[in-house]
Amino acid sequence: MPAHRFAPVRGLAVVATATVLAAGPAALAGAGSAHATEEGRADAVVLRTALDVSLLNKTVNVPLALSLNEVEAPRSAEKTALTARLDGVDGGKPFSVLSAEVAEARATVENGTAEGSTRLAHAKLHVPGLPLLSLIEVEQVTAKATCVAGGKPVAESQVLGSVTVLGKKVTLSAGGTTEVEVPGVGEVRLDLSKRETTSRTAAATALELNVSVNPLELNVAEVNGVVTLARATCEAPAAPAVTEPSAPAESEKPGPEPAAEEEPAVEPQGGKGTEANLAETGGNSMTPYLAGGAVALLAAGGGAVVLARRRNG
Repeated sequence: MPAHRFAPVRGLAVVATATVLAAGPAALAGAGSAHATEEGRADAVVLRTALDVSLLNKTVNVPLALSLNEVEAPRSAEKTALTARLDGVDGGKPFSVLSAEVAEARATVENGTAEGSTRLAHAKLHVPGLPLLSLIEVEQVTAKATCVAGGKPVAESQVLGSVTVLGKKVTLSAGGTTEVEVPGVGEVRLDLSKRETTSRTAAATALELNVSVNPLELNVAEVNGVVTLARATCEAPAAPAVTEPSAPAESEKPGPEPAAEEEPAVEPQGGKGTEANLAETGGNSMTPYLAGGAVALLAAGGGAVVLARRRNG
């Protein structure tokens, strides 16, 4: 076959080799990410906002995206800051978004368990345009997510005590949505105690607020977006693999035990052993003497026959 027909094959081989080499680092990076997932994950946050703040009849748009005490494991552990402030939306002065007596967030991954938890107590949340009126006030909210390797993930969240929205005390429906509307101020939709679980993950949120506020429709500060209070999530570490004991190699398999060597029995001199042998042959204590006499008689008879033959000859 002409040599030039092999050229395309060689070219494909070179391309395939280059592709494998190029894919090597990516494959290693993917393996590293998979390993990070295998060890589990947990996170928690006290407050997270995703709000769009429009100032002066929407001539200035300021995104209000911040978080308070956001932690993630296995890297970080615990935070307890009590206030969240924002600059640039109140005439250049710091604006207090959240203040609380207790604001804790904790995330851990250890001993086959990933857990995130958070607690917020006696907290007030403000948005630009409403410096004196709280968007929401809560006595206490908690969220906790626990994921154990090989177990069923658990998500828990609670809203304890009273909740006040835009100056109105509200009664929240368990696991449902509550809408609060204040004429001339705005409206807030609250989702209470949202919990989600899968085979390896869990997520719990104490309160999620969909906010639309425009005080007296003056367009001085119009606020729209989502506020999350007390959220925790987790992903379980991979369950340890159950390995079955491997069969021993041929050389390691135990062979049949060698038969024990029997030591020769030591017969006592005389006594029962001798008597038993004699009994088996039908003899007794006179047998040796009888045998000796028989031999002597045979010898004598043989001699007599020899003498008789000589005489006759």
